[in-house]
Amino acid sequence: MQASTLPQASVAMPAGPGGRGGKYLIFHLGAEEFGTEVLKVREIMGMQDITTIPQVPAYVKGVINLRGKVVPVIDLRLKFAMEAQECTPRTCIIVMRTRQAEEELTVGMIVDGVVEVLNLAASDIEDTPDFGPGVDTPYLIGMAKIKGRVKILLDIDQVLASDEMGGFTGTLP
Repeated sequence: MQASTLPQASVAMPAGPGGRGGKYLIFHLGAEEFGTEVLKVREIMGMQDITTIPQVPAYVKGVINLRGKVVPVIDLRLKFAMEAQECTPRTCIIVMRTRQAEEELTVGMIVDGVVEVLNLAASDIEDTPDFGPGVDTPYLIGMAKIKGRVKILLDIDQVLASDEMGGFTGTLP
């Protein structure tokens, strides 16, 4: 699979109820479909060699060299406590820009495959249901209902918010 760069828009999408509409990259992990804001996607690339890093959480697969920059790569299946799966020809890395504390960080996410880019209206997105006490879901923007299917919309900044990612900001010599 060749790397592809998505067009970047100059306006950020407003957050919160009524302002959640916009373009979302839809990808899948197993049978479930997830979406993330297209504006945060830097590129999509096929699987490549990943340099492993010792003593990091299991979901941090290591780092790649992306045009001279060290980019951490996480396995989103493992981050979400899903069963690990062998790579297929559709498995890819979505390179995302995320905001962590006061710093912008580039991170690769391994997903089972990319499905499409959807332009969602705010009316297509419902609030995240209440899962009861003790279940905190700040990483969910909402649930999109499209063609009878539910797509889980992720706040990628919250998904990737983690102390383990903080050390991966350097560049290669």
